[in-house]
Amino acid sequence: MQALTIAGVSEQIRAGKLSPLEITKACLAQIERLNPQLNAFITVTAELALEQARTAEAEIHAGRWRGPLHGIPIALKDIVDTAGIRTTAASALFKHRVPERDAEVAARLQRAGAVLVGKTNLHEFAYGGSGVIGHFGATCNPWSPDLGGGARTCGGSSSGSAAAVAAGMCYAAIGTDTAGSIRLPAAECGITGMKPTFGLVSAEGIVPLAWSYDHVGPMTRSAEDAALMLAAMAEGRAEGGAAVNYAAELNGDIRRLRLGVPRAYFFDSLDAEMQAAVEEAIRLLASVTTGIREVAVPVDNDRTVASCESWAYHAEYVARSPQLYDRETLRRIRTGEQVTGAAYVLKKRELDLMRHGTTQQFREIDLLLTATSPIPPPLIAELQRDPQALRPTELLMLRNTRPFNVLGVPAISIPCGFTDAGLPIGLQIAGPPEADALVLRLAHAYQRETDWHRRTPAIS
Repeated sequence: MQALTIAGVSEQIRAGKLSPLEITKACLAQIERLNPQLNAFITVTAELALEQARTAEAEIHAGRWRGPLHGIPIALKDIVDTAGIRTTAASALFKHRVPERDAEVAARLQRAGAVLVGKTNLHEFAYGGSGVIGHFGATCNPWSPDLGGGARTCGGSSSGSAAAVAAGMCYAAIGTDTAGSIRLPAAECGITGMKPTFGLVSAEGIVPLAWSYDHVGPMTRSAEDAALMLAAMAEGRAEGGAAVNYAAELNGDIRRLRLGVPRAYFFDSLDAEMQAAVEEAIRLLASVTTGIREVAVPVDNDRTVASCESWAYHAEYVARSPQLYDRETLRRIRTGEQVTGAAYVLKKRELDLMRHGTTQQFREIDLLLTATSPIPPPLIAELQRDPQALRPTELLMLRNTRPFNVLGVPAISIPCGFTDAGLPIGLQIAGPPEADALVLRLAHAYQRETDWHRRTPAIS
């Protein structure tokens, strides 16, 4: 049952052929069986989930179907505030923190009838791309979960969300993405993960990393499921503020799409197996569109704004309880301590100007294609054993994703192959601001032609 998608079960639930209670119990059983090995969840909300599933079942039976997420088990990254349920950010600092209000995205999903099975693990305070630092331990990749030293990362920071979806512990999860924290874990766990246009999904009630770069998005098994999730999560962008039906736009024509490949920078340091898989995906998409042209994309790796904003949020906590942070997380947070107000304002202005000019990058193309990550998932033990290698490795892992956080444009990672060792490989598709539906359409078209996204790890 867990191998089914939201799109695959939603109509069956509506027709009474599948029970929300039945699929929720199946997900909870999967969590009970696999979480001791994968460590994907920090908090499991079993009683709440069963109560919500029963309510959904009764509502649907009475003809009050709310939409495609009604009765669907999902999970939330544990920086998304949930009223009455602890939200820890995977830190000892927030170990006992229980919010009084739901984050906006949590409230929207609740109104859509989704069933919450729990809060997922992450890199502490979302400040890392490896997922190996956190008060509750690292999440193991379902495709390589050997705890005897061979366990690999899920990427970060939304590591638990990616593992939970890949291992069939829920049908979808919410992640956040400041430098790649949705797309990188999605790529490393063989699922679909989307970073929408900046601001399309509210970040209200989410523990921030850097306000100017934080995005909130869905992590699912398919682009179709991502479209269903995004429709419920997003702020209204249609005329009159109405919700956009992203799923209805998935099957639009792609034959006239102009695709760009930014080889400079994005194909540097690319692992040979990753490159081979991505090049094959590019060839396939070239055959169903107008073709490919090589383009240049501006890359700004300055971290002044991000580090200053992180410090602004954490300064009071650091002053009171520095010992409650992991040492490496604290070091990263303190990189913003010496940024002056003038330096921040100037760099923020540069960021705003770059974003205003982003549409110019798409004058001659519609969408961009790159590898999501240049390298396969590293071994957890190696990163933990050599702290000096952690930061450079994370920067490499996030190399191809971070530029699109700077630009604030929509980007998605979808599975496009596997290494010889059986580790997933991700293809990244990015588009201009507000072109979320177009990004999803091309991702969906690719998934109609391939079956990479239908493969599941043996552990599930």
